[in-house]
Amino acid sequence: MRAAMFPLASSLSVAVLLAVSIVAGPIEDRTSPISLLFAKYIKSSGTVNLIAHDQTRAADLIERANAIASGKLDRRIASVPVTNEAVSYIAQVGVGSPATTYNLIVDTGSSNTWVGASTPYKPTNTSVDSNEPVSVTYGSGSFSGTEWYDTVTLASDLIIPNQSIAVASTSTGFDGVDGIVGIGPVDLTQGTLTNEPNTYIPTVTDNLYSQGTISEEVIGVSFEPTTSTYVTNGELTFGGVDSTKYTGSINYVSLTTTAPASYYWGINESIAYGGTTILPETAGIVDTGTTLVLIASNAFSSYQSLTGAVMDDNTGLLRITSAQYSSLQNLNFDIGGVTYALTPNGQIWPRALNTYIGGTSSSIYLIVGNLGSSSGQGLDFIDGQAFLERFYSVFDTTSRRFGIATTPYTTASTN
Repeated sequence: MRAAMFPLASSLSVAVLLAVSIVAGPIEDRTSPISLLFAKYIKSSGTVNLIAHDQTRAADLIERANAIASGKLDRRIASVPVTNEAVSYIAQVGVGSPATTYNLIVDTGSSNTWVGASTPYKPTNTSVDSNEPVSVTYGSGSFSGTEWYDTVTLASDLIIPNQSIAVASTSTGFDGVDGIVGIGPVDLTQGTLTNEPNTYIPTVTDNLYSQGTISEEVIGVSFEPTTSTYVTNGELTFGGVDSTKYTGSINYVSLTTTAPASYYWGINESIAYGGTTILPETAGIVDTGTTLVLIASNAFSSYQSLTGAVMDDNTGLLRITSAQYSSLQNLNFDIGGVTYALTPNGQIWPRALNTYIGGTSSSIYLIVGNLGSSSGQGLDFIDGQAFLERFYSVFDTTSRRFGIATTPYTTASTN
């Protein structure tokens, strides 16, 4: 049984456009990182149920990891309900030559790259059909189809020949997007090829490294808080970090060895509200595909009690009054002995976007949600987009570690 991340191979979150900024020299130099911008989109059709989406995703992540740990290689799970993608970070990715452009969710919690949910796949002279059936189920949906090899273009100087991609013949839960570009651990691809359940599928980051495009398997991620449903507010840096996006120094911590968090970008941390610890040090994950901050149910109960919040029936989120907001204390995340604080403003949903989640414009909603299970399960928190938008994060496969730093937006009051 494998309990740790990357045991056999190395690897490294609705429709919007990608703005690309290349900061590297020629590909063959392998000296400078390559950065590109990506965008956040909040689904504007219908009401976005954030907590339902995130809790369903969390249940799927836990079940998928437990399936790997138990040797159940076919991880097409039928017992977890699906909810449509609500809030996503999207990159515009080209496939083929000439390339067809696909809007793909950037996801650190999965590793298969696939297309075809909305825009049909168009084979070109670079496309090779492996005739291998492939299938993956996520908390937000599922797809099944065939594995192909093709040229994937992330930017004009970020091209990956012979990248394995899945082409969906059927998919659910991905309205408005075309699929996923997975930048999670390569282990998560095991069991997704129906006829070759023991085979690992190299991720886009694996191939960027093996083909000489980047010098190390590192991804730096920069988000910025936003009050818009459509905005380019993120940057992915392949092969290193962008020092203009963070302040101070990056604090690195080793990846956790506690399962099931160890199958993802898992770390150990403790959480305190003000000076009161609500979650002693435990294992959890950092995940671009989760919108909120989810914490174990016992920690959530403590947080609710300390803030005086009430559960809002319309949004499923905690709601506080203006007076309670004025008294709100920092939510402190201790990661590797360094405290990273979500300020009171960082703990609330952007009020300009309240109506998109079924709320009222005058209300104040908290972005801390109930994970749905008590602590001690091996995955007791998920630091999602609401957390990551306040910090710079580094997903370092080469050194098996996670990095975090403050940014100019750590103490922003935009929400």
